[in-house]
Amino acid sequence: MALSHSAARLAPVFLGDDLLAYLVLALGGALFAGNLMALVKPPPPKEGDLEKAPVARSVLMGVIGLIAAVWALASLIS
Repeated sequence: MALSHSAARLAPVFLGDDLLAYLVLALGGALFAGNLMALVKPPPPKEGDLEKAPVARSVLMGVIGLIAAVWALASLIS
């Protein structure tokens, strides 16, 4: 059964109106945590892998993830 235009607008949204903030929080947190772990405790090396993660790129991506997560958290709190 198809919903009319007015009924589709009134349908509840998964996680409410803050869905985008929750997604940014999750992705930013994962980006931060993943890059931090790549620097602190890298996985065991395999053939063809780098000896360690590129530090500048990992720090930059971690900072971007942290900024996104903090921004999303601030949006959810306010």
